[in-house]
Amino acid sequence: MKVVSNAFADNAPMPDKYAFQIPDPKEHATMGPNISPHLKWSDAPAGTKSFVLLCVDVDVPTVFDNFNVEGTTMSKDMPRQSLMHQVLVDIPPTITELPEGAESEGVVPKGKPIGKTPFGVRGANGYTGFMADNPDMAGNYGGYDGPAPPWNDELPHRYEFRVYALDIPSLGLSGPFTGEQALEKMQGHILAEAKITGTYALNPALR
Repeated sequence: MKVVSNAFADNAPMPDKYAFQIPDPKEHATMGPNISPHLKWSDAPAGTKSFVLLCVDVDVPTVFDNFNVEGTTMSKDMPRQSLMHQVLVDIPPTITELPEGAESEGVVPKGKPIGKTPFGVRGANGYTGFMADNPDMAGNYGGYDGPAPPWNDELPHRYEFRVYALDIPSLGLSGPFTGEQALEKMQGHILAEAKITGTYALNPALR
């Protein structure tokens, strides 16, 4: 199985168009267009009954003491963890492509709706927890929400768009379920998987 996009090449930088935050010369960063990128997958194995799409930032710092703090940097060698930027399950086997903007057409304060869509069932992405302490932004974030790495991070972040082919039509999940819960439900049902990776940085030294 393979995944491609007309938005960016594998292991290449993602354009600002697809980012939750973009560079700003005065404030370091500001809200971006946050458009979901085009994705297309092919060569799914026989017996595929549904797909799952996860977008995962695999380079999120585990310690946030210096997160966007003026005059500091976040070392490229510090420990890292993953954060989900998109959780879409129960994608019918007849759907093998998402057009640009299908899962996001901009930043939506308090989040885009979770639940059933024309392309599958949305779970809650990692912004649900990330924005929880911001009264103007807190909510359940469905759909796609793009890159917003720390502007003082020495490491460009990698965003993996992972597609899984499953031997079941539904994971049976509802409500604000997480990508981690989807991964748990998928165990034993994955026929194949593939990914395309885009990179993004707000640190001017890395752009």
